[in-house]
Amino acid sequence: MDIQEKIRQQVTGSPVVLYMKGTPQMPQCGFSQLAVQVLNACGVREFQSFNVLADPEIRQGVKDYANWPTVPQLYVKGEFVGGSDIMREMYESGELQKLLEGIAQKA
Repeated sequence: MDIQEKIRQQVTGSPVVLYMKGTPQMPQCGFSQLAVQVLNACGVREFQSFNVLADPEIRQGVKDYANWPTVPQLYVKGEFVGGSDIMREMYESGELQKLLEGIAQKA
């Protein structure tokens, strides 16, 4: 399986998927930490995450897949949403909460 197919399966395999540096419990950069904080602020406690630092092929592959040059990257229902800045803007406007309503497992 090529890397693009693997990523397609990952982003469609869970309702909320975050490619990030590190893990939700231990983010390895401020942008990834912000992305996790925004998801938590939306009430999302469980989501699929992939540490791009652990797999260079995935790290470059997600950039190509979304045609987006940076990580983190958020996918909701298989669709690319954006990075941490877009997530923050969408959260501040209420758009992200609406997008995540009813699909994310909440604690």
